[in-house]
Amino acid sequence: MNTKLLLFDIDMTLIDTAGVGRQAMIMAFEDLFARRNGMATAQFAGRTDAIILKDALAHHGIEWSHEIQERFKVAYLAYLQAELNKPNQHKRVLPGVVEILNLLQDHPTLKIGLLTGNWKEGARIKLRHFDLYHYFEIGAFADDSGIRSELPAFAAQRFAQTTGMTIAPHDVYIIGDTPNDVACARPFGARSVAVATGLFSMQQLQAANPDFLLPDLSNQQDFLKIFES
Repeated sequence: MNTKLLLFDIDMTLIDTAGVGRQAMIMAFEDLFARRNGMATAQFAGRTDAIILKDALAHHGIEWSHEIQERFKVAYLAYLQAELNKPNQHKRVLPGVVEILNLLQDHPTLKIGLLTGNWKEGARIKLRHFDLYHYFEIGAFADDSGIRSELPAFAAQRFAQTTGMTIAPHDVYIIGDTPNDVACARPFGARSVAVATGLFSMQQLQAANPDFLLPDLSNQQDFLKIFES
């Protein structure tokens, strides 16, 4: 069987931070630009941090620059860590995730990585909080590109650099909870696995035409069947 690369989204696919990421962005935006709830019109689900910020800046008539983005990242990441450290009973690892990752970490032909709209340091902060970061050696992040459909190529390149193995696009699987996760697989030629653990229902995800659709990751047998062909 060919080696397959499974690339997981983070928010509402692996973990639920109970809105901490959004809150940290709102607080950082207010600090830098003195705008209360400055991200109110921003769409978060399935989008990259870089694009979320650009949209918020445009809405307030603030010109984007690399310097502004870097200042925002510093403030956001500090708030993200602080907010995650606060007690919140709604924060959680989603059903089946730990069991699936334990199953995959030593699998001979299924390799795992990340494909996320988070900036890399934000991904690290979130996953370390839930003790999941150690599972992932490679990934593609908003630092690589604000355009989500460009991220699979970065992940595949890092896989090749790390392992010395070239991965064919059809052996790459994008696993996520939004139509944007499904859509980002197509330009690269990857396959998509949609999971209805976020804001989108099974019916809404089905309308995005994923290659595979699951209610969540709790059924290991159903999940592993996807990669048998």
